[in-house]
Amino acid sequence: MAPFGGKSFVDAVSGIGGNGVGRLLAAVAAAMLVRIFSGPGIALLPENEADDDFSDTEETGDDSSPGKVRPVTIRWRNITCSLSDKSSKSVRFLLKNVSGEAKPGRLLAIMGPSGSGKTTLLNVLAGQLSSSPRLHLSGLLEVNGRSSSSRAFKLAFVRQEDLFFSQLTVRETLSFAAELQLREMSSAEERDEYVNSLLFRLGLVSCADSCVGDAKVRGISGGEKKRLSLACELIASPSVIFADEPTTGLDAFQAEQVMETLRKLAQDGHTVICSIHQPRGSVYAKFDDVVLLTEGALVYAGPAGNEPLTYFGYFGFLCPEHVNPAEFLADLISVDYSSSDSVYSSQKRVHALVDAFSQRSSSILYATPLGVKQETKNSMRPRRNAIVERKDGWWRQFCLLLKRAWMQASRDGPTNKVRARMSVASALIFGSVFWRMGKSQTSIQDRMGLLQVAAINTAMAALTKTVGVFPKERAIVDRERSKGSYSLGPYLLSKTIAEIPIGAAFPLMFGAVLYPMARLHPTLSRFGKFCGIMTVESFAASAMGLTVGAMVPNTEAAMAVGPSLMTVFIVFGGYYVNADNTPIIFRWIPRASLIRWAFQGLCINEFSGLEFDHQNTFDVQTGEQALERLSFKGSRIRETIAAQSRILMFWYCTTYLLLEKNKPKYQKLELVLDNGDTENSEVQLEPVDEAEVVDQTEEPEDELKQPLDDQSQTSSEEFGEIRPFVLEGSK
Repeated sequence: MAPFGGKSFVDAVSGIGGNGVGRLLAAVAAAMLVRIFSGPGIALLPENEADDDFSDTEETGDDSSPGKVRPVTIRWRNITCSLSDKSSKSVRFLLKNVSGEAKPGRLLAIMGPSGSGKTTLLNVLAGQLSSSPRLHLSGLLEVNGRSSSSRAFKLAFVRQEDLFFSQLTVRETLSFAAELQLREMSSAEERDEYVNSLLFRLGLVSCADSCVGDAKVRGISGGEKKRLSLACELIASPSVIFADEPTTGLDAFQAEQVMETLRKLAQDGHTVICSIHQPRGSVYAKFDDVVLLTEGALVYAGPAGNEPLTYFGYFGFLCPEHVNPAEFLADLISVDYSSSDSVYSSQKRVHALVDAFSQRSSSILYATPLGVKQETKNSMRPRRNAIVERKDGWWRQFCLLLKRAWMQASRDGPTNKVRARMSVASALIFGSVFWRMGKSQTSIQDRMGLLQVAAINTAMAALTKTVGVFPKERAIVDRERSKGSYSLGPYLLSKTIAEIPIGAAFPLMFGAVLYPMARLHPTLSRFGKFCGIMTVESFAASAMGLTVGAMVPNTEAAMAVGPSLMTVFIVFGGYYVNADNTPIIFRWIPRASLIRWAFQGLCINEFSGLEFDHQNTFDVQTGEQALERLSFKGSRIRETIAAQSRILMFWYCTTYLLLEKNKPKYQKLELVLDNGDTENSEVQLEPVDEAEVVDQTEEPEDELKQPLDDQSQTSSEEFGEIRPFVLEGSK
């Protein structure tokens, strides 16, 4: 708390008007702001989540420099994932004893019908499976020969949704990612050269200076967005690349271009693992290895190409000529629900294939031992080093994020134009309804009604804009924070400051049109106070929108929760229910209502010093009498501004806490030993001798063929009643 004077700062803020709930909100907000501004950068990994090899502090040399790829081999054994219902009476298995292996320099595809567990397996391997108390995950995951239940290597995870800041260009997107992630690159020229090499490597040179775009602004194509996602993930030179259905939503040409990019990345030394639904024949030809899943069970895992066709051919399932092998395999391992007979026969076929492969999977999947200990230590160390390097640099992160936030906000032309038009249109409508109000007794009600709808309109406009945008932006922020690019404090502060100029413009436009049309208190100072109160209210509503966006999972939920919450504040906004008549249990709501404080400030600004025409002694003669009827007598504008500021700080601090609390949590893998036992601690496996690795990797195909020959006789009884599988329409 030293930067803010510790206790004196909290006392100063909490003493700005108000008491009770107001002082409490101010104290909490001040404490949270101190935490945000003075907190450290990226936190270190907890000791229980880091591998023992991380304790070694010797230099990694050039291995962690940009462009250098550490080879990583991943092997998983008996991965089982089950989901129980809320009553825990029934359990559904998402994965059943799945095993496999992914090697550097090879492209592994996880294939299977819908609901087969492709994405679940990919998330498990990448450590991205969302945590749930109803979920149970067990198995053995080996990284370069050592067991690990945490991410002990640098990885890239390309999700199905391509999320970017829409107003930035492709080059700017990569440049900001490089500046935030590559702290060791202090030279701008070196960083630009690295970005240009990524653009060339992923075929993005032609669209480098094009806007990324979104639903409102036309930008780059879907295939280019997918390659941009890959480029952003390749900034830190990951050893392993995970891609979740990278061809989803793309046409055949763009899908092949994306898969060709993944194949080239594999050839560059990366370990590439992707899930894919139904690839075309030319895409299937790019796969080096394939894992086939059906109903969460493993049907085949091994080399791609003709090997799967040869394997299934031993059981009488022959692929017809001129048929896409991927389509043949997809039909072979799928259950046909068109009729009861087809369900029975297809389920029997699938279960028999699963049982057949489970009997021989160990001899195929583990024919090649893994690497040696020295490679394991080096490959696991860079990730922790990268996190340690970013524990400082708060000001640098803030400046970069402020620049990016300003570019995004100032370039969002369509949104800004719509907001400007709506502000002017609303002011014209309200000004026409309340045209040139006089000082009669009836004008008192008109003025109160106008000030109330002005406060509601300003708050709702700011709220709906924020809740419609922030949930999508939060997904980007969560992804970047998970990579250690920056901490939460610099992001929130930079976003707040960047949106001040544009956010203040719309209340000013609204007031500039409405004030003279309605002939409110005609002095320049009163007009300035009117616009100031509306602006502060707009910022408070935006902060409330951030809290709603951080609290709910998606935009649709935010659009439902935000206006509903604002409705409660409108009811207790000072116009419909007098504060003195509010039930005791609801007395706190008016104090927390930004509508109430804005309405109170506008009324004080408008009615103070006004004299109304009157004929009877019981008529309202002065503006102070009108304020007394609203229970606003004795208040000052400064107090209402201070109250709105406290509410604004409270919402921002609540947003910070929610973002910290709701950051993605991933399911931990419960390690399973070879004897079937489980334990929660790390299991250290002895690495094999390097000479054995060389001897056994020379002829891996021979190891594969022998189990096939041995299996051809043992499986004859299982498949005796199953006719040779022929694709429908291939005759």
